[in-house]
Amino acid sequence: MPLRRPIELDSTDTGRVGPTCANNGLEGVVAKAGSTRARDIDELTDALLTASRLLVALSARSIAAVDETITVPQFRTLVILSSRGPANLATLAGLLNVQPSTATRMVDRLVGNGLLHRRTNPDSRREQIVALTERGRQVVDTATAHRRNEIAAVAARMPVADRDGLVHALTAFTAAGGEPPPGYEIDEYQL
Repeated sequence: MPLRRPIELDSTDTGRVGPTCANNGLEGVVAKAGSTRARDIDELTDALLTASRLLVALSARSIAAVDETITVPQFRTLVILSSRGPANLATLAGLLNVQPSTATRMVDRLVGNGLLHRRTNPDSRREQIVALTERGRQVVDTATAHRRNEIAAVAARMPVADRDGLVHALTAFTAAGGEPPPGYEIDEYQL
């Protein structure tokens, strides 16, 4: 099915007939357009949910191909530290959008697996700094390469016209969601 152009609705767009439309005999056209927009949004939402399941599965497979013990949230932690460098636990928790205690438990597991190391901040003895180990960096790089290859293989099976449309649609979708554009240097959004 070909991709549709993004739909722009604002809070005033109800699909109801206004006086100008009613006077021009367009009542049915406008009412139908309103219901078509709602149906298009539902269809788009369903398609994106299906695609997100595929992308999560590809991500999980790419991580498992490297290390079966790493969860998707743990991998996200590694990716954030890979792109931003060492961080204290409070900053890391904020970047992960989790409670500090959750970040601490995740870091404990990753330290235990040799993917992170923890040290005391020389400027504040009460603060712990966490950073990737060399093995942690290799896991991020290898899993990201696996995921990229899997996504490319799926995309290669699509017709060229659909791929072009998908690039446009996904760029618009990610921009509407506040994600940085392709090529942006902050990699915290990799997962």
